[in-house]
Amino acid sequence: MLTLPAPVVNALQLAGRLIFAYIFISSGFSKLMSHDASVGYIASGGLPFPAEFAYWSAVIVELGGGLAVAFGLFTVPAAIAVALFTVIAGYYFHLPYAHVEGLVGMLQGIHFVKNWTIAGAALFIAASGAGAWSLDNLLFGKRA
Repeated sequence: MLTLPAPVVNALQLAGRLIFAYIFISSGFSKLMSHDASVGYIASGGLPFPAEFAYWSAVIVELGGGLAVAFGLFTVPAAIAVALFTVIAGYYFHLPYAHVEGLVGMLQGIHFVKNWTIAGAALFIAASGAGAWSLDNLLFGKRA
């Protein structure tokens, strides 16, 4: 079994968190900058709660959760939150269209699988922790 030196592991964990968090930070910021369009799109998803509530929940989870994972602060709950958010978003916004014929169905199917893959990565981060180069470790002494 290959064992990497601690500095390499630390660098990979940091890089992985930053790369992973980018999709959430950019999406949350985009929603924040386009409130009306985002609420309109969210309303089209058929969620079982008001679109305005879903909008603010998405902004908080994507932007707040993404930043928390990036900085490695409260990483476990943040990663679990983004995993749940990603599964819910995939279910309501991609799965219903994944069986449409043609390019639309194919792309929506890809997006649905992408969401499940991202959720899996988030759960892996939650299980593994932020790593040594994180605010969790600096503030709470949590290396794993």
